Amino acid sequence: MSKVVADISVSLDGFVTGPGPGPAQGLGRGGEALHTWVFEGDAVDKRVLEESTVATGAVVMGRRLFDIVDAPGGWNDEIGYGAGLAATPPVLVVTRTPPALVRLADRFTFVVDGVASAVEKAIALADDRDVVIMGGGAIIRGALDAGLVDELRLHLTPVLLGGGTKLFDGAAPRPLRQIHVRPSGHATHLTYRVD
Repeated sequence: MSKVVADISVSLDGFVTGPGPGPAQGLGRGGEALHTWVFEGDAVDKRVLEESTVATGAVVMGRRLFDIVDAPGGWNDEIGYGAGLAATPPVLVVTRTPPALVRLADRFTFVVDGVASAVEKAIALADDRDVVIMGGGAIIRGALDAGLVDELRLHLTPVLLGGGTKLFDGAAPRPLRQIHVRPSGHATHLTYRVD
């Protein structure tokens, strides 16, 4: 049976983007530092990324993140899900309105009836592998609040962004059980069971 995993990089001050994120500026001012572990990581980082990518059967993301990855500076044949591993699992995008144009149309399916529906559809596509909710922050908060998440994986990066998108801003109180910690030179990879 598929496990639903919320997986996201976060700064020490709790942001998943820097100020001003969007298609023209990606993860916002300073936000690229959140993914240093992905692109310049050490052996631990590479192992974390590879293990997660291989275990992924389907991906769920929000519309704002989609707009960034489908922008001209976003995903391509060399960089995609799993960064340089460029995996191509089915990706379901939670949105109220699908875009008229999609640069990477063959990689995305748009779900207009909410995150719960997207997760349900992703489980059907995942072939008993993990369903990864990769962001953004609002989608992960919504999935946690709806009780859809089995595990929360945070890649805590040693950067203070000072602003941007807060991961847990307004999140409902919830107990978590820490099940794994992997420190590296660029991040501390934390895994929590959501009770």
